[in-house]
Amino acid sequence: MKDQEIAQILQSVNTIALVGASDRENRPSYEVMEYLLQQGYAVIPVSPKLAGQTLLGQHVYEKLSDIPQSIDMVDVFRNAEAAVGVAKEAVEVNAKVLWLQQGVISEEAKQIALAAGMKFVMDKCPKQEIPALGLEK
Repeated sequence: MKDQEIAQILQSVNTIALVGASDRENRPSYEVMEYLLQQGYAVIPVSPKLAGQTLLGQHVYEKLSDIPQSIDMVDVFRNAEAAVGVAKEAVEVNAKVLWLQQGVISEEAKQIALAAGMKFVMDKCPKQEIPALGLEK
């Protein structure tokens, strides 16, 4: 995916569901969630283990379908096998973008997202892409 396409995605989304959220400050998902919140995005953590709790001031949901508002982007911090199920859930909740974090590579998740008309980013991190593309707020 070209830089221009990634920039367009990052500029068009507001609400991001972060699947695989962790309450450990040293985990990439925690750091990325914190950064995205600082950048002004509405970030909704998704974690069955932490469901019902609060993470960085945000209510944690068990699964995407539990989130009561529309989701622009699903950011996936799970392994490639789990990404397929998350892609199916993202389609069910009508998310516009499926974003697989660095190291998460799934052609099957990609095909599911693209077949549903979603935009798709794989093996990249918005925390790195935002400053690299000059989009920091």
